[in-house]
Amino acid sequence: MAVFTRQPPTTNDDDAPDTEEAAPAGGRLARWRAAHPSAARGLRWTATALSVALVVFALLMPTRVGAFTWTKFARIPVEAIIGAAVLLVLPRRPRLTVAVVVGVALGALTVLNLLDIGFNEYLGRGFNLVLDWGLLDDAQSYMEDTMGGAGATGLAIAAIALAVLLFTVMVLATVRLSDLLARHRTVAVRATLAAAVVWTLTFALGVQFAGLPIAADHAAALVEIQARRVQTTLRDEAAFAEEAKVDVFGDTPADRLVPDLRGKDVLFTFIESYGRSAVEDPRIAPGVTRTLDSGTEALAEAGFRARSGWLTSATYGGSSWLGHSTFLSGLWISSQQRYRTVTSGDHLTLTKAFQKTGDWRTVGVVPGVQKAWPEAEFYGLDNVYDAFHLGYEGPKFSWSTMPDQYALEAFQRLEHGKKRDRPLMAEIILTSSHQPWSPIPKMVGWDELGDGSVFEAVEKAGTDPSRVVADSDLSKQEYGRSVQYSLTSVTEWLQRYGTDDTVMVLLGDHQPIARVSGERASRDVPVTILAKDPKVLDKISDWGWTDGLRPAGDAPVWRMSAFRDRFLTAYGSTPAQPKG
Repeated sequence: MAVFTRQPPTTNDDDAPDTEEAAPAGGRLARWRAAHPSAARGLRWTATALSVALVVFALLMPTRVGAFTWTKFARIPVEAIIGAAVLLVLPRRPRLTVAVVVGVALGALTVLNLLDIGFNEYLGRGFNLVLDWGLLDDAQSYMEDTMGGAGATGLAIAAIALAVLLFTVMVLATVRLSDLLARHRTVAVRATLAAAVVWTLTFALGVQFAGLPIAADHAAALVEIQARRVQTTLRDEAAFAEEAKVDVFGDTPADRLVPDLRGKDVLFTFIESYGRSAVEDPRIAPGVTRTLDSGTEALAEAGFRARSGWLTSATYGGSSWLGHSTFLSGLWISSQQRYRTVTSGDHLTLTKAFQKTGDWRTVGVVPGVQKAWPEAEFYGLDNVYDAFHLGYEGPKFSWSTMPDQYALEAFQRLEHGKKRDRPLMAEIILTSSHQPWSPIPKMVGWDELGDGSVFEAVEKAGTDPSRVVADSDLSKQEYGRSVQYSLTSVTEWLQRYGTDDTVMVLLGDHQPIARVSGERASRDVPVTILAKDPKVLDKISDWGWTDGLRPAGDAPVWRMSAFRDRFLTAYGSTPAQPKG
């Protein structure tokens, strides 16, 4: 008698049910689940809840620290509804692939959002996918100066580990949720349709909760913003290259450049992070304004007069070189791409105008520069004194390689105090007010400066930078003190060494970071022209600037790029005659 054995029906893998019960009954995990069903169920619910929370967090995550409130996450993200609908219609293998891709995309979006948060906090703008990767090296160098090599390396490793972890957990979360949708397809379809109806109705009716629309498309909007930034950046490169070619003073003959400053020592002096907040924020300003007012009085006794206004910087919180190049070139240098374009060309800078005349010796005092600086040729500097050529043997003060008082004294010793056959034009960049504003130097006797070793004890007694970085209120306090130190260094130097022929243009390069200046603070910085010769300030009498070192709140505000042409015009420069 023949015996027929019934074979089980063959099934396609793609149609097999995705149930956790489908796993082999053997194995340690399965045995544990069987022995502890309540604990296993609790772990499954916890994993599912965490997966939902991670996905919702990634889809609704703000890009500013101050925007992190629970109401931001009490909304319905349309991207989650669309994602659920797509996963529900796919068979198993394509569904798994799509879930992994979505997880990677959410991980990338979260990393970009974190970069946006960092850039908004420190530079007052979002992260640019095309331009800003190079700035991460600068951030690493800054952290080394602030926290030391070991601390910076540890932070970099932690950042990389966090990025890897984000990608991993996002993929695990989306895969788990896709399996959950497949296991409970009927309920999932109904829930997805219900969510779609609610989203559509609340969107159409403009329903809000706590001032925010319940219907959210936040992630899609962020992707659109990033895409627009990339598109704008690529278009801007060609447009700015053409803009940089136009220069009304580019072909002006040498004898028609700044004729009214012939014989004067002209010093363009930048104070790092010296912004409007230092003068107007009630938690910072009192000490700074006292320093400005007492400095005005002391300089008046020494014969100096001053007039001050405001300039709107092209940068914020950092990237000081963008502010310097904007001020000196007369072009709006708001990105690294623009900076590379302009510094590789021959656009006339304010400093190069003095070199072009042949009547000035031009030098740069740049203690923050610690590597090759080819931009010196673009700025028209005959000689450059960087961190290694000012004779300093004392300690660093976090990022700042030396105190401002020492840098100014070294300038006096190496250039300003020497006998010369030509007047001097100098670009001086002072760094003691650079973040993290700790430790801060203290003024010492000018005759005691020596090689800077006198600052060893000052540096050791200073505040721990890591303490200041972590405390917003302390950052404000120390920032104000650092600006007071820089201003005092400049005013005392002018009292001590300024002559009848000294003309100084003193300004900030940008506002401090948002944690100090405040969310959405202006980009304005103070600017002052000082001189003993009354004719120098008479030339700008129609500018409407305030007498003294402290600009009034209603003093004129110009874009920083406007200063070059106004200055050149005020002191007698005339544009070249059109050819033909």
